[in-house]
Amino acid sequence: MDIYKQFTFDAAHFLPNVPEGHKCRAMHGHTYYLTVFISGPVLEEAGWVIDFGDVKAICKPVLDRLDHSLLNDIPGLENPTAENVARWLWLHFKHAMPGLKKIELKETPTSGVIYEGD
Repeated sequence: MDIYKQFTFDAAHFLPNVPEGHKCRAMHGHTYYLTVFISGPVLEEAGWVIDFGDVKAICKPVLDRLDHSLLNDIPGLENPTAENVARWLWLHFKHAMPGLKKIELKETPTSGVIYEGD
């Protein structure tokens, strides 16, 4: 069974590796929408794959680090494209969240990435 939990966070960034004159080279902000997908069997006694409260507890300190920050200042996010932010999140979640299947990160309502790990 697959379950998911959704989160939002607000952060600023700029893309240092795009050409001069590209609008994303200037600092700007997004409200990011994150969906974390977890796959596993329904535990018979509990009746769930994982407690949604546990998912929230795992994600909260990581997302608190990103929320209202300049992503470029966070080690590992010096080039904070949506793809790189998704990969960074995956690396920070995968060991603490058994069954992590994929994450979806939207930086606008119509633009985002889905990452399933390497």
